Amino acid sequence: VKLTIGFTQVQQILRERFCERRLPDRLEGVEAQYKHLLELLRRTAIHGESNSVLIVGPRGAGKTTLLQCVLRDLQKEEKVQKNLLQVHLNGLLQTDDRIALKEITRQLHLENVVGDKVFGSFAENLAFLLEALKKGNRSSSCPVLFVLDEFDLFAHHKNQTLLYNLFDVSQSAQAPIAVVGVTCRLDVLELLEKRVKSRFSHRQIHLLSSLNFTQYLERVWTQLSLPDSFPDKKFAQEWNAGVKTLCEDKSVEEVLQRHFNSSKDFRSLHMLLMLCLSRVSVAKPTIKPADLLEASRMCFADTTANMLHGLSILELCLVIAMKHLNDVYEGEPFNLQMVHNEFKKFLHRKSNSMYNFEQPVVMKAFEHLQQLELIRPVDGSSAKVQREYQLMRLTLDHSQIMEALQKYPQCPTDIKQWAMSAFG
Repeated sequence: VKLTIGFTQVQQILRERFCERRLPDRLEGVEAQYKHLLELLRRTAIHGESNSVLIVGPRGAGKTTLLQCVLRDLQKEEKVQKNLLQVHLNGLLQTDDRIALKEITRQLHLENVVGDKVFGSFAENLAFLLEALKKGNRSSSCPVLFVLDEFDLFAHHKNQTLLYNLFDVSQSAQAPIAVVGVTCRLDVLELLEKRVKSRFSHRQIHLLSSLNFTQYLERVWTQLSLPDSFPDKKFAQEWNAGVKTLCEDKSVEEVLQRHFNSSKDFRSLHMLLMLCLSRVSVAKPTIKPADLLEASRMCFADTTANMLHGLSILELCLVIAMKHLNDVYEGEPFNLQMVHNEFKKFLHRKSNSMYNFEQPVVMKAFEHLQQLELIRPVDGSSAKVQREYQLMRLTLDHSQIMEALQKYPQCPTDIKQWAMSAFG
């Protein structure tokens, strides 16, 4: 019973950590960026100073985590708790300025104040919203923090009106606001119009990973370890000792080196560790090197090749015929008629008529391969061309097809032999 309780607590703690539901107590490796952003937002929240800043870095680098940690620590200050209002917008959700303005009004709880008022322009509407936030004596206004996630998508809005007005307010003394843009595009400033760029402060905080492999291994160890505050001390000691042994294993080091070389971001690391954790149970309460190897195999699994395992025999035959055509004509595009003729050649060599299919059935199988995106139309191929003559390209390579044939459940021997001869 004690083991079951301890195991349940481990699952809960680590899952919260890997699913990024709980923010880390302190950030590692980005202390300078954290300090810079905290100071910037503190000046807006406490002293009413307007600012604008961009957080730039690849996906999974920790941009959102950095911002959330700063806001969490900022909210601990009493002056900020009473003062700072937050508006969170996302370029994927607020696809034009009208929707963005509605969302700003909703998040600032000003729907009743706006009512049925009609505004001449976006600037007028925004100015009214900020005016409504002024305190009773109208001398000072509540500071507002605007967080624009997927910032680069806002640059595609018509005339960049939202960005222009937010940066304009942050430059002038109309109201204390901070605009924080979060983006993974390094060339984001090139997307801004001249009038928008001139109103932006040009402050950028870059999150570019400088982790070396030793630090990456330490990160794996800290992510899997249980905290000192864990209720069952004996269980925690045994778990942490198991994690230490795991990280020192040679095969584990090789797997982690491969992941480190392909991606250093936390998101893919958390994905890998989550898959490891899902293989642990009460009966097997530690993570073994075999679990990590299996989790790694799942992370690097070729999803396109896996799709081939679910194809019908006819569809598999068409893929082999396409690959044969690719080899003969050195990658030139093909159409259904060519593929069907190639398939017929294979049938002529066979005495049995097990694989004889009518033209409409072959057409349906061909269309299914297109729906699965295993083949795609050649760019610029005319839409007026009959379907059986539309030019296509195969999106699979030699190794993917051969690997799929080896794993295909009960694949007929003659088809395997045809495939082998096709690759001659």
